[in-house]
Amino acid sequence: MSDQAIAASLTGRSTYNRNSQGMRMKILISNDDGYRADGIVALRQALGTIADVEVVAPEHNNSAKSNALTLHTPLYVHDAGPGVRYVNGTPADCVHIALTGLLGYRPDLVVSGINNGANMGDDTLYSGTVGAAMEGYLFGIPSIAFSQIEKGWAHLDAAAEKAKQLVLQLQAQSLIGTRPWLLNVNLPNRPLDQMGTTQLCRLGRRHSAEPVITQLSPRGETMYWIGNAGAAMDDGEGTDFHATRLGHVAVTPLKVDLTDLDQLTHWSQALGGAQA
Repeated sequence: MSDQAIAASLTGRSTYNRNSQGMRMKILISNDDGYRADGIVALRQALGTIADVEVVAPEHNNSAKSNALTLHTPLYVHDAGPGVRYVNGTPADCVHIALTGLLGYRPDLVVSGINNGANMGDDTLYSGTVGAAMEGYLFGIPSIAFSQIEKGWAHLDAAAEKAKQLVLQLQAQSLIGTRPWLLNVNLPNRPLDQMGTTQLCRLGRRHSAEPVITQLSPRGETMYWIGNAGAAMDDGEGTDFHATRLGHVAVTPLKVDLTDLDQLTHWSQALGGAQA
């Protein structure tokens, strides 16, 4: 069955919009572009038609903040209208504060995005969008990070609708509000009827980042700017780069365990027989 057919079959079936207790789904939304970004506004509007949603997001752009938490300066939460609050901190700060007292309840799902630009391959290690979703996952809640491939928000309404359809599909499979999982989703900037299929992908890899950019400040001091991300290196069939290049929606399940299991025996020998 196509993605469109699945979504159509769910239209009006409110049972799929309810959690395991029979109540309307509750979704926490965050991002790394800031609470006023077009992507989070569109996502909130789309998901608000199928769930009770609350936004807790950074005050300003916090791209590339990964999983950083603010530990040595105070954080403040401000209201920005019904169901929307912003924090003077990182994306992970926002989700952490929300889940440890601000909301006062446990959401069924944490959703981050829609990011202004792709988060594929090595990007996921740096991404504040993924970092916000990962914080939800670390608290035992199913979580999704959504990104658009190209910057500029072209066809954002279609991306938000596709995000809603994916949430409905996962709810129909009773996967929301159960065991934790973490998905990274990259959406092509296309009209809904021109998007390809949803494909399960592994992360690709990028070449090393471009050289650092240097400039002189007005005071004659050298300033350094991080260079652009490297071009795709491992972008063959099966990767997120390959799928999105063909106009498909790339879905990649992520995990947090960084243990190099394949190398445990090697390091056991290198360390003189240390137990693996």
